[in-house]
Amino acid sequence: MDRNQLIGIVLILAMLVGYQLLVPKPAPEKQAAQQTQTTKPTTASGVAAIDKGVDSTGQQAPDSAALTAQFGNFASVATGQARDIIIENNDIKVTFTTQGGRVKEVVLKKYKAFDQKPLVLIDEQSSTTLLELPTNQGKVDLHKLYYQTTTQNGTVSGQPQQVVFRAEVAPGQSVEQVYTIPAEGYVLDYDLKLNGLSNTVGNGDIRFLWEDKMRQYENDLANNRRAATINYLTADEDFEKLTEGESSQEATAEKPVQWFTIKHKYFLSGFVAKNSPLTKASFKALVDPADSSVVKTAIADVTMPIADVKAGKGQYKFFYGPNDFQLLGSVAPEFDQNVYLGYSVLKPINKYFFVPVFNFLEKFIANYGLLIIALVVFVKLILTPLTYKSYISMAKMRVLQPELNEMKERVGDDMAKQQSEQMKLYQEVGVSPLSGCVPVLATMPILFSLFMLFPNLIELRQKSFLWANDLSTYDAFITFPTIPFIGSHLSLFTVLMTISSIAYAYYNNQTTPTQPGPVNMKAMSYVFPLMFMFVLNSYPAGLTFYYFVSNVVTIAQQLLIRRFVDEDKIKAVLDENRRKNAAGEGKKPGGFQALLQKQLAAAEEARKQADEAQRRAKSKK
Repeated sequence: MDRNQLIGIVLILAMLVGYQLLVPKPAPEKQAAQQTQTTKPTTASGVAAIDKGVDSTGQQAPDSAALTAQFGNFASVATGQARDIIIENNDIKVTFTTQGGRVKEVVLKKYKAFDQKPLVLIDEQSSTTLLELPTNQGKVDLHKLYYQTTTQNGTVSGQPQQVVFRAEVAPGQSVEQVYTIPAEGYVLDYDLKLNGLSNTVGNGDIRFLWEDKMRQYENDLANNRRAATINYLTADEDFEKLTEGESSQEATAEKPVQWFTIKHKYFLSGFVAKNSPLTKASFKALVDPADSSVVKTAIADVTMPIADVKAGKGQYKFFYGPNDFQLLGSVAPEFDQNVYLGYSVLKPINKYFFVPVFNFLEKFIANYGLLIIALVVFVKLILTPLTYKSYISMAKMRVLQPELNEMKERVGDDMAKQQSEQMKLYQEVGVSPLSGCVPVLATMPILFSLFMLFPNLIELRQKSFLWANDLSTYDAFITFPTIPFIGSHLSLFTVLMTISSIAYAYYNNQTTPTQPGPVNMKAMSYVFPLMFMFVLNSYPAGLTFYYFVSNVVTIAQQLLIRRFVDEDKIKAVLDENRRKNAAGEGKKPGGFQALLQKQLAAAEEARKQADEAQRRAKSKK
């Protein structure tokens, strides 16, 4: 290599290094813009469009031929600029968009998520919709078109406000979507109109697809997933729902559907047909265990009768709001069934007693912990006659306890003979062994009704009392790594409920004689509260607080009744019954007593035959 070649190589390297050092690099934004300019634009349906340059907004405009191929006669309204319109009332803030003429976002103004952020029920990231219209040239998604509106942002006061979205397809031909927002409340009336499009619209109904990636609004994700589902009502007013739980579910309605709701634990997004029901409907609630950011993915796929829309009867409702029993009854038939009030046997107790009483007490008591105490006292006062009758029955058993002890010593460990002799004694003194059980059993439906009601009461949501920040969920005063059957926390109200249940069991065991039988019921009365502690540890603090207060009030109630009950008088009455029955002066037994007498006679006869057979067998030997 000669000197000239060496100098040339050095100069070339110097130029390259100088270029890298002296010439500024383009900003990342410009690089992205340059890359975007070399990329073909893509339409909303994912079909690549032909490059036609840029429009006034700096974005590429799709080729008209591509638009015509995709949207047919609707190509003229397939492009445009999206604009948001925000309308709100006292309860909700709704954001509409001219791209699709649809609801883009809904915020419930009176509620917060568990992390105290605004409660956004739906938005563009979580909720997508499709409104597919059949035409002579194919199917067109009306939610991909661009609409015009004269409505401006504002707040509804006084009269309801209409928001009209109009897409002018051709002179005299348009699609209209009209929303009516009330001055208060959560129901949006929705009308869909096809003006002058009879020759354009094809056969078949309109498909409405709604997919919602359900957000987490409560602190317990597992509990949220168990409660999240899709409910719907058929044209025959049969209420149906996808099975609640933490697994994926799907169903196809066998009959037309009047309405459906995407149900969170305490909130709903719903769609209601005012006139003809939705002709076809399928629903899915999908769970991805690996994705903790989504409770469930709810998918509702329904069809709207096109005949109604053509006839100007395409009238519907959207509901975005709380799952509050007091609000839902006026939305649509059976719409309040979105609030689960228990099994059919228990539902009337909640619907016609506890819910009205709870809402009545709300008018006078602002603190919900005190309200629960008032509810307990009210229920206990109503049940006082049953409680008194149960106590008198236990008092009779205590009076008879010495005789029962003598009977056990005489009979020995033969359980059959013990029960037979015990029944004879009860018959002699005129005591029914069921008289103490019936009052207790009568209170069981109330306890089970509350067990169903409290987890679904939105009134308790984010209401604090003492150390519990939210009575609608557990009060975790201690947290720890997950333990089987317990979880990752311990609820203090559940612990207090368990302690009070054991105390009540101890009190009962001191005043109730031991019953013969293979199972020691006194020992079991201590085991059951411990079992329920594990079951109720993750239940609402309001429920376990109610049970705790109920136990305390019951013990106090029985101690008070005990002051007014004279067991010497009870013993005198039982002795008089014994004398009358022995002399044949007693009342002829009826009902359960008569049945008991027949069973005792049959048991005694069977025992005599068994003894006789045993005696004969021994004599033969």
